[in-house]
Amino acid sequence: MKQTYLVAAVALLAAGTVSAQSSVTVYGRLNMTLEEQKNIAVAGSQSVMQNNASRLGFKGVEDLGGGLKAEFLLEHRFNADTGTQTSGAFWAGDSYVGLSGGFGGIKLGRLTSAAYYATADYISYHNHDTGTSEDKLYTYLGQNANTVSYTTPSLGGLTAEVSISAAEGANKNNKVMGLALNYGAGPLGLGFGYEKNDGDKDSQFAIRANYELGSVLLGAYYQRSDVRGLGKRDAYRVSAMLSAGASEFHANFGMADDWSGLANSDATQYTVGYNYNLSKRTKLYGFYTVTDNSSNFSYFGATDRRGNALKASSMAVGVRHNF
Repeated sequence: MKQTYLVAAVALLAAGTVSAQSSVTVYGRLNMTLEEQKNIAVAGSQSVMQNNASRLGFKGVEDLGGGLKAEFLLEHRFNADTGTQTSGAFWAGDSYVGLSGGFGGIKLGRLTSAAYYATADYISYHNHDTGTSEDKLYTYLGQNANTVSYTTPSLGGLTAEVSISAAEGANKNNKVMGLALNYGAGPLGLGFGYEKNDGDKDSQFAIRANYELGSVLLGAYYQRSDVRGLGKRDAYRVSAMLSAGASEFHANFGMADDWSGLANSDATQYTVGYNYNLSKRTKLYGFYTVTDNSSNFSYFGATDRRGNALKASSMAVGVRHNF
């Protein structure tokens, strides 16, 4: 009997040790709005229940000793209004495995562009850059799939991430190389992102700055893009958030010049919004957003009978819950 108790105690101790060294977390977000949309997807007005990048994820880490850790992440994107997945890829968010330690971190799998995270996404305070109020003017070149990245340790507040996507499968022109830099010092944050597609020679770079001034958060970025068939273009965005208790007041404005190879393709976009934090996980919010594009370039796909791109807008109220 004593031997049985001893075996049980050792087993419990071993289980406790394993659980202390490794963990898996289930997380997600449900983000839905009711919207009165105009010229979004189709010409004219329509009332819509809009999904805003709802997701379900699993992430884990295992302590391998000596400062070395193994980690993974799997993220599924779905439409909370219909229960369907949002794209052909089941893990349409990130899905990777990696190692991290004093040397930095290495990831292999499907990875969202670090250049995008360092610039446009960083200042999208309002609704995590999702739904009809997302930043439509930023040129995203990240390949996502078949990517390997390396992130340096923090050096005085500066981190760098380099990535490359393999050119494989039927499309051999999808080898995208990227670089992202992030720097933080007190209330000031700076970012830089660069990407180049080695196949069709598309490229973009952007710089970002944000500053926290008491209850006010300010941000801005500038991007220069060069895309085959369209030419070159400059884009800008400024954003601001004012916090007052449980309330957040948001505003952002973006502008994109004409593509050098396509006349009447410039655009402006602005959003004003209000968020009320019911808790750290749940928000009620509303916004009004407008994307005013010229006749030759539609960001939401709606055109008139002559094929001219139409100005798009949406008035929305919604709920976002993180778990």
